[in-house]
Amino acid sequence: MVEADLIARALDGDGAAFEELIADHRRGLHAHCYRMLGSLQDAEDALQETLVGAWRGLAGFAGRSSLRTWLYRIATNASLRLAERRPPRMLSPDHGPAFHDVDDLGEPVGGPVWLEPWPDPGDEAAGREQVELAFVAALAHLPPRPRAVLLLREVLEFSAAEVAGMLATTVPAVNSALQRARAAVDARIVEPAQAGELARLGPAGRRDLVAAFVRAWEQADVDALVDLLTEDARFAMPPLPAWFEGRADIERFAAERMFATPWRLHPVGANGQLAFACYQGPPSGEGLYRLGAINVVTLREGRVAAMTGFLDPALGPWFGLPAMSSATATSP
Repeated sequence: MVEADLIARALDGDGAAFEELIADHRRGLHAHCYRMLGSLQDAEDALQETLVGAWRGLAGFAGRSSLRTWLYRIATNASLRLAERRPPRMLSPDHGPAFHDVDDLGEPVGGPVWLEPWPDPGDEAAGREQVELAFVAALAHLPPRPRAVLLLREVLEFSAAEVAGMLATTVPAVNSALQRARAAVDARIVEPAQAGELARLGPAGRRDLVAAFVRAWEQADVDALVDLLTEDARFAMPPLPAWFEGRADIERFAAERMFATPWRLHPVGANGQLAFACYQGPPSGEGLYRLGAINVVTLREGRVAAMTGFLDPALGPWFGLPAMSSATATSP
């Protein structure tokens, strides 16, 4: 058996065998830690703690459960320990009311406060709904242990008995926590699943929408951008506390502030949703453009219901994005 052979070699100190053993689980474990914590760096820290714990504890594994169950138990408990030391991550509407003054966007709110976007690998269609912004943001409102129960049962599809074993609790406690957690999450998600929205658009509709969005932004065409929005659209810019709700306020912000400088947009994958790397240029439009935001877009019935522009430049490397880009336009 390949797994048994890899375990035996890893127990003898073969690091390459251990890497091969956990290779198929690494991406899923990282995504699980992200859903638990809402932060890329925190998820990476929890993943590294998981891998170190698995390496050190391999002798005690002995195949008493499946390798997958064992690894997710370690990852869940590593995430729980980190979650107990961190405040829950949030999106801008959870931080304060919408702004109307486009001149004062407030001071950036630092620290481990904001939910961060998750980079899609580009070829992973399955499970995208499980990292959508609205879902991860709703999870953050749960206490850590019910959050873990919901993820383990409904996202990763472990049995109630397996989850009880992972969390050192009982099956009735797991079932009760799952029921409450699911109700709380459902109550907070108001937008439709983005996987369904993208499927309804189809490849051609998606291409057209992306092209229209990029064209409007790069050409500073406020009217064209507003035409793509729902009436109640939201636009947030963490770590700035400012966010705007409704076409009128977004239109004023775009006209008076956002398009004061030129932009170049490049489609990227984030949270299973449409997303764009937004590069901001000097007023002249000449020279290099710097990464200004990773803008994750939420759709409803083919229109843009929310734009969340994550302004933290530290996010760029996670998406493989350069800090600077040329001024070459990307719009058709």
